[in-house]
Amino acid sequence: MPRDIPGIHHVTAIGSDPGRNLSFYTETLGLRLVKKSVNQDDVSVYHLFYADRTGTPGTSMTFFPYGNARQGRAGTGQASTVSFLIPAASTDYWVDRLADEGVDADDPRERFGDTVIPFRDPDGLQLELVAREDVPDGDSPAGTVPAEHAICGFFGVTLSLSAADPTANLLKTMGFSETASERDRRRFESDGDLGYVVDVCEDPQAPRGQPGAGTVHHVAFRVTADDQSEWRDVLMEQGLRPTEIIDRKWFESVYVREEGGVLFEFATEEPGYTVDEDVDELGDRLVLPEWLEDRRDEIEAGLPEL
Repeated sequence: MPRDIPGIHHVTAIGSDPGRNLSFYTETLGLRLVKKSVNQDDVSVYHLFYADRTGTPGTSMTFFPYGNARQGRAGTGQASTVSFLIPAASTDYWVDRLADEGVDADDPRERFGDTVIPFRDPDGLQLELVAREDVPDGDSPAGTVPAEHAICGFFGVTLSLSAADPTANLLKTMGFSETASERDRRRFESDGDLGYVVDVCEDPQAPRGQPGAGTVHHVAFRVTADDQSEWRDVLMEQGLRPTEIIDRKWFESVYVREEGGVLFEFATEEPGYTVDEDVDELGDRLVLPEWLEDRRDEIEAGLPEL
């Protein structure tokens, strides 16, 4: 068996207006734009990567912002909520900041002993801030949020499913252990320090999710390059149909739709976002993988201004 998976690598969601998306995640949430590229499967659309200062695996929220995207609907077969990690002492700061910025947010609540602040991005994507004492020392984005209050990376995701057991069994195979439950929510945790929580919510009566703006496209988990092909073999042994290994320039990826309908990715931690840009220049220009570079003029002409 390959080594257990320590947690989430990145989460990719669908947005609408790219400028509004950029403003919200960099100015309101204080993340850094660490990579400005295009959807490699549809080069008419940006692929925007937000993270800590260096784009550490476990901190990267990415978007395909389609200007004409229809509104999606969160439901079963999707990662319905993305949760970020903040220091426990920063709860009041974030409650006030979200209110001052006019963000659609709910009052803080308790879940499994943690304080959770639910809110939505401009497209309605369901997000949370989870306050914990045991946050790792990270590489602060050095953005609009003071370093002592900055988002540290992912806490985890919530998967909405009509039947939870098949997905729960896959998570256990991946190295996640079931640690808590309440009503229809079961918590699975890895031994990592970022993106180490996956909550599984089961509701057989809930409507199926509809892809579109404000929904998650896929959840990527961290693997080493040495283990990736073994994980692909494990997925096939589980009766799933993973893709071949795909070169995404900043990581290599294997995609699989698990039995509950959620698209999982197994992404390598290497080589990272600094393979083609210096740390201080991350996100400053449109970066294309070399196999798209000869189409740069065409691609740039087809993209909206940011």
